[in-house]
Amino acid sequence: MRRDVRILLVGDQGVGKSTIVTSLIKESFVPHVQHIVPEVTIPPEVTPENVTTYIVDSGAGPQDRTHLEAEIRKAHVICVVYSIENPNSFDRIPAYWLPHFRQLGVNVPVILVGNKIDLRGGEVTNEALEDEIVPIMNEFKEVETCVECSARLPLNVSEVFYFAQKAVLHPTAPLYDSRDHVLKPACIKALRRIFKLCDMNKDGIMDAAELNEFQRKCFDAPLQMQELEGIRGMVAEHAEGGVRDGGLTEDGFLYLHTIFIQRGRLETTWTVLRQFGYAEDLRLTEAYLSPKFDVPADCSVELSPLGYQFLTDIFETFDKDQDGALATSELEEVFSTSPGNPWASQKFPDTTLSDEHGAVTLQGWLAQWSMTTLLDHKTTLAYLAYLGYPDEPRTSALQVTRARKIDRRKGKVSRNVFLCYICGAAGSGKTSLLRSFVGKSFADAYEPTSKQLSVVNAVDIDGSEKYLVLQEFGSKYEPEVLRNPKKTDLADVIVYIYDSSDTNSFSYISNLRQQYSLDHIPTLFVATKSDLDLAQQRHEVQPDVYCRRLLLQVPVSVSVKTGQVADLFHAICGIAMNPYSAIPGGAERALASATRARYLTATAFVTACTSIVLFMYRTRLSSYLNPQWATQWTGWLFGRR
Repeated sequence: MRRDVRILLVGDQGVGKSTIVTSLIKESFVPHVQHIVPEVTIPPEVTPENVTTYIVDSGAGPQDRTHLEAEIRKAHVICVVYSIENPNSFDRIPAYWLPHFRQLGVNVPVILVGNKIDLRGGEVTNEALEDEIVPIMNEFKEVETCVECSARLPLNVSEVFYFAQKAVLHPTAPLYDSRDHVLKPACIKALRRIFKLCDMNKDGIMDAAELNEFQRKCFDAPLQMQELEGIRGMVAEHAEGGVRDGGLTEDGFLYLHTIFIQRGRLETTWTVLRQFGYAEDLRLTEAYLSPKFDVPADCSVELSPLGYQFLTDIFETFDKDQDGALATSELEEVFSTSPGNPWASQKFPDTTLSDEHGAVTLQGWLAQWSMTTLLDHKTTLAYLAYLGYPDEPRTSALQVTRARKIDRRKGKVSRNVFLCYICGAAGSGKTSLLRSFVGKSFADAYEPTSKQLSVVNAVDIDGSEKYLVLQEFGSKYEPEVLRNPKKTDLADVIVYIYDSSDTNSFSYISNLRQQYSLDHIPTLFVATKSDLDLAQQRHEVQPDVYCRRLLLQVPVSVSVKTGQVADLFHAICGIAMNPYSAIPGGAERALASATRARYLTATAFVTACTSIVLFMYRTRLSSYLNPQWATQWTGWLFGRR
C-alpha cells in the first residue's frame, strides 16, 4: 500500500474549491480566501490510514491551464467540485472535466463533490443525488462516489478528503462492477484462493476455528462469538448455500465481501487481500513471492525442518483416499491456489518416486521439493506463498548450507542434499541410469536427451536419509555446462559414464577431462552395459589404468537392464559426504593442499610472535640510551606502572 496520497481539487470558478480546503484546515468557515490556496501537507500521524496526504487547490481560469494540467498528471485522486446552486457547474463534469482527464491520459479515481448544500438547508438528498450521479458513474468508471458538503457550515468537509484518500488506498474499481453490482472476476479469483488457503482441512467450509484464525491473521484480533453468530445469520439469510454445518462456504465468503464493498467498507476486503500478498492489480506482489534471501557463493539451499513439516502436512491433507500417494487429481487440488504444477515441463512425476499407478509417494514428494530447493530456491519460496506457508518470515522454511570449499577443506560435509553431474557420450546409458534411480522401468528404445534432465531420490547412509540429485545435460549442452565455473562449482560429485561395450565411448569422457578444469570435483567413473560383451577401448590406456593413474577407484560396472545398479547410488552419496576420497590425484593431493594451508597459517603465527619478541628486545636495549622512556614502555608491556 502506498505511503502518500495526493488529492487535487478541480472545478469551475466560484464553486468553492479554495473554501473547502480552508474549512478543512481551519475547521471553520473563512469568508474571504485567496484565489488558489497553497499546497497543504497533512502528516501521517493525524490521518486514519497513517499516510502523508497532500491537498492541492487549482484555478479554472485560462491563466491557470498549464499549472492545472501539470497537477492533474501528478494527482492520485481528483475531486471535481460543483455548486448545487449552479447546475451548469454540474453539467460540465461529464461534458468537460471527465473527458479532459481522459484526453490527458490520466486514469485515477474521481470523487464528485457537491458544495454549498447550506443553500438548501444543509440537507443531503440521497435519492436526487443517485438519479443524477448513477448515469455519470455508468459512463465514467473512474468515478468512485459523490459527496455533498458545505464549506460554510462546515458540513461533510472532512468526509470529502476521507473518501478521496480511501479511493486511492482502497479503490473500488479493481474489486467491484458498479454497473452490475457484482464482484469482478479477478477479485473473485483472489478471494477464492484465500478461502482455500484458510480452509485448513480442505472440507469446503470455514468453521469457527478457521474463521478465528483468518480474523487473527488479517486483523490481529479474535472473532467474538456474537460477531460470528451475526455473520453466519446474515449470510444464511441472504446467500443460498452460504452456510453449511455451521461454517461459511466459498459462496458465503464471497457474499460477505460483496456486502462489505456495497456498504463502503472496502478497507476490510483490501486488508484481507493485502495480507495475502495482493497488489492493486490483484496480482501477488514480487516482494511477497520472492522475499529477500541471500545465498553466499559456493553455498546451497535446503529445506529446513519447518519446510519439510509444512510440505508433509500438505501431502497428508490432500491425500484424500489415504493411499500414501498423490494422484493427478489430488495434485491438481494441491496446486489450485498457484499458477499450476511447477514441474509440468520436467516430465514430472518421472523425476521422482511414484507408485505403480504413477501417483507420487510422500518420499517422492519431499525429494522433488528438495531438488527444487537445491536447484532453484526462488521457485520453492514462491510456491510456499502459493500454498499458504503459515509462518513469517517465510524464509524460515529454508536454510543455507556451509560453503562446499569449507566442507572439502574440513573433510566433513554437513549438507543433506547433494548434486551429481552425469556426463558421457550419447548412447552410453545416462538416461537409463537416471530412470533406474527413481524406480522407472528400463526402456529398450533409445531416445537422445534433448534438454537437461534431473531426477532425485532419497539414499539411506548409515541410518541417515540424504537426497541425491542426478543431472544429465545431453551431449549437445554438456560442454556448455562444464566450461562454466559457476555451474561446475555447484556439483558435489561428477560421474563419468561410458558404454563398456562401445570401443569409442571412453575417449569421449577422456577428452572432456582434458578440455575442462574439473579435477577439484570429487569424481567417479562408471562402466555401463556390463551385461554385454566387454570391448577394448580405443584409448591410450584402458579405463582401469586411467583411474589408477588418477589415484581413483576403478570404474564401477553396472547394468541397468539387469538391475545391477543398487550400490552405485550409495557410492555416489558416500563420495559426496567424504569428498577427499575421490579427488583426482588422490587424497594425498587434497591432504597436501590442506597441510599447506595449515603450514601457511602456522608460519604467519610464528612470524607475528617473532616480530613481537624483536620489538620487546629492541625496546629493552634502548633503555640503556633512554632509561626513563624504556621504564615506561617495559612497564606497559609487562603489566607494571
